Amino acid sequence: MSSLPTTPETPREAGPAPASTGAETPAVFSGQVVAIGASAGGLDALERLFGALPVDTGAAFVVIQHLSPDHKSMMDNLLARYTAMPVRVAGHDMPLAPNAVFLIPPAKSMRIAGDRLLLSPKPEHGLSLPIDVFFSSMAEQCADRGTAVVLSGTGSDGSRGIPAVNAAGGFVFVQEPSSAKFDGMPRSAVGTGLADVVAPAEELAERLAAHLRAPRHGAMRLLAGSPPPSLAEPLEGVLELLLGSSGIDFRDYKPTTVLRRIERRMQVQHAASLAAYRDALAASADEQAVLRRELLIPVTRFFRDAEVFEQLAEQVITPLVQAEGAMEPLRVWVACCATGEEAYSIAMLFAEAFHRLGRMRPVKIFATDVEQHYLDIAGAGHYPDTIAAEVSGQRLERWFTERDGGWMVRPEIRQMVIFARHNLVADPPFTRMDLVTCRNALIYFQPAAQERAMRRLQYALQPGGHLLLGPSESLGVLHRDFATLPGRGKVYRLLRRDRLGLQFDGNSRHETSSQRRALRRRPSEVAPPPAQAWVTQGERLLQQAYMPPSLLVGPSRELLHVYGAASELLQIGEGQMSLDVLKLLPRELSWAAGLLLQAVSADGRADSAAPVRLGEGDNARRVRLVARRVGEAGPLGDATGPVLTLLSFEPLDPLHHADAPTAELDEEQRRRVERLERELDLTHESLQATIEELETANEELQATNEELMASNEELQSTNEELQSVNEELYTVNSEYQEKVDVLNSVNADLENVAKATATPTLFVDEELRLLRFTPELMQLFKVREGDRGRSLEDFANLLDYPELFNDLRRTLATRVVTEREVKSRDGQWWLARIQPYAARVTGTTKAVMSFVNVTSLKDNLHMQSILDSLAEHLAVLDPQGNIVRVNEAWRRFAAANGDPELRHSGPGSNYLRVCASAALQDPDARAAHDGVSAVLAGRIPRFTLQYPCISQGRRLWFLMHAAPVAHATGGAVVSHIDITAWMGPAETDPEPQPEEPAR
Repeated sequence: MSSLPTTPETPREAGPAPASTGAETPAVFSGQVVAIGASAGGLDALERLFGALPVDTGAAFVVIQHLSPDHKSMMDNLLARYTAMPVRVAGHDMPLAPNAVFLIPPAKSMRIAGDRLLLSPKPEHGLSLPIDVFFSSMAEQCADRGTAVVLSGTGSDGSRGIPAVNAAGGFVFVQEPSSAKFDGMPRSAVGTGLADVVAPAEELAERLAAHLRAPRHGAMRLLAGSPPPSLAEPLEGVLELLLGSSGIDFRDYKPTTVLRRIERRMQVQHAASLAAYRDALAASADEQAVLRRELLIPVTRFFRDAEVFEQLAEQVITPLVQAEGAMEPLRVWVACCATGEEAYSIAMLFAEAFHRLGRMRPVKIFATDVEQHYLDIAGAGHYPDTIAAEVSGQRLERWFTERDGGWMVRPEIRQMVIFARHNLVADPPFTRMDLVTCRNALIYFQPAAQERAMRRLQYALQPGGHLLLGPSESLGVLHRDFATLPGRGKVYRLLRRDRLGLQFDGNSRHETSSQRRALRRRPSEVAPPPAQAWVTQGERLLQQAYMPPSLLVGPSRELLHVYGAASELLQIGEGQMSLDVLKLLPRELSWAAGLLLQAVSADGRADSAAPVRLGEGDNARRVRLVARRVGEAGPLGDATGPVLTLLSFEPLDPLHHADAPTAELDEEQRRRVERLERELDLTHESLQATIEELETANEELQATNEELMASNEELQSTNEELQSVNEELYTVNSEYQEKVDVLNSVNADLENVAKATATPTLFVDEELRLLRFTPELMQLFKVREGDRGRSLEDFANLLDYPELFNDLRRTLATRVVTEREVKSRDGQWWLARIQPYAARVTGTTKAVMSFVNVTSLKDNLHMQSILDSLAEHLAVLDPQGNIVRVNEAWRRFAAANGDPELRHSGPGSNYLRVCASAALQDPDARAAHDGVSAVLAGRIPRFTLQYPCISQGRRLWFLMHAAPVAHATGGAVVSHIDITAWMGPAETDPEPQPEEPAR
């Protein structure tokens, strides 16, 4: 039905706070829930959506996909790369949390209860629609806190849950079909006409974030009673605009629901106030149509409340079909039919009753609704493949055909139903109905409108007719006029008509529209005035007085009806009785009648024969045969029946037609005609036998065709299953492709790291087979690119490393790192390191072996050992005077003189700066500073200085020597030699003399 949906709001009662139990109770999530449905091609859309979605919206995101039950999904790892929100695979009874993503696990169906996710096994048979299931559950539990998002996918999963989300006050976001890899699901979602936003995935993220952060128009919640003056005027303006554009007065509907839907559209349009929305509505005919459709949400489905339809079939439809002697068309009115599912469900019940009882009766089902958009959907009779969850497989096979990815109602069901636009609370009702249904529409009307609608439904019923209402609806003040039938459904039988009749107020604001004029009652439905009976009787008398004797003849020349005195012309001969009119007529008439019947059957035009003389002597008379085609009369008055012929015998006045030629035959002609008639009879019998044989062959072909159709339907069912498997495989393939891309990226990174380090590296398995290696390994092993997979033992190497293969096997066995310094034949030193690792997939142990060239390090250590063996205090300076290296003698002297950690005289400190800081108290320090600076600058080749030094209370003498380093980097070597033993007690300190520059 088209109705105004509402979401029950349970008031919260104030009461004392619960006593503390000592344990902290986790907070119940009451924020917004975003359900995202995706199937084939959905991984790319999900990545783009979450990649552009902020992480602080406060909403809980639930992703529902079509997953293979036999495959472990990697979706949590894949999505985690595109969002900082935690991504979790949902578990049974898992609570929702803000700013988190929850994924449906494979082989499960998921719904929401309160703030928790509940899992159940996926149906093993039939169509699995996990997105529809979750959308419907979210609509029931979250009301206007729920938002549905439909992304790429095949089929139409989600399109049946969208009306529920919209009806509950939630929002619907759909990926633009042209931007989706598979547009089946987005296109079906857009086809509902209920999508609030249709955009590419990235723009969806932006619009979704804005929606989640937008403030709710809380003031609208206060309008359950009378609106304040500041809102009454714009609200009245909105309703007047809808009345003017659609002819529907929504003041007849409950205000809380109307206001909730207006508030929803205000949020979509970002209207700051109701007055602003009224102005936007006045400027946009499209927005008026959208608001009207949102106020008339089609909450319906096939065989909704199956037990009620079983009761209807048993208590109402079966007795109507079984009624003896009644061949008048059965009349049914399905009021507020929405998109037609209920009307077609009732038509199927009638068709099943005809087949079950072996009795046919004409049926006319008038299905009406106030919204033309929904009537267009109903009239097309094409529904998405998701109806397989509502209609049994047997009914789908019997009453539907697969077409364009959905299900089309078969013609025999479609022809029973007539769809028309009709306003239940304003337009005149139908009449003489055997059954009227109006389910879940009255609950959205104001009490006065409910009563008007109920009186129209009662007026439409003929005495003894039946009425079916929804589970939350009642008869109201008309309860005394109906009897309640036993059962779960609200099925009533009319006891008496409304004694006051149905009143239509000509001054009512409900004006008759152009569409309504098409539904006015037909003349045959209006009781004739009293004078009409006399006119009918007069016409009957005139027909009896002036109608010529006539016979009504069927397509096989069988006599169907006799008019007037035509019975006097009929003759019944001996033998088996036959209704063949040519055998019942006298010989004088039969041949002419045969020619006329054949002529009329061929071209359909009336024809007449020459006058024929009947009788002899004074009893002779002349008649003229006239044949007229009656038409093709079907059981419902349509043009589907057989061709009938009216054969009239018009008497001729002897005075006026005495000279008219007669069709009389002499004896020879008569014998010839008889012979021809016998041949014609034989030919007719032979033709009839041939027809019967062809009919038998046709029946066999029909049976074969039915078998082929059954096989085709089985193949279609198999194709559906394969399509479902294909979707799951596509999802799995997308995940694998994403993983392959990651592995390729990691592999490229590893290769670039190996190239950057320029280190000989190799990978081997437990059999020492070479898995991969870097190009630098060719310096040490005689390998080439094509040698992967061969044993490392097959290749010669340049290493002095006899324990190589033993070290590799020991490392693989013990999984302990091995390091060893080895020398190559060219004198280079290498640090060989063997690192074991376990393969994640197979669990086997492998090893990576790297060779780091340590020759320069070995040379450096050797040089340091030489320096440490000298008694002189040595330091190496860089061109700036920074100490780069010192020997062991230098370290000991520094430690003995207050600098054990070499903070001021060790590597990293500046020798010139130390000399400069001491130059104020010691002139020798100034001389040392200047001399070393000159050597570093290249102004002198060397510098020497003899100076005294107090160390540990003793006066010592040292000879300082500075010489440049013969290297491209420059620098100098400074040595201090202890010459105390050389100096006698009478010696005086000589003045430092710079050496003469080199010439």
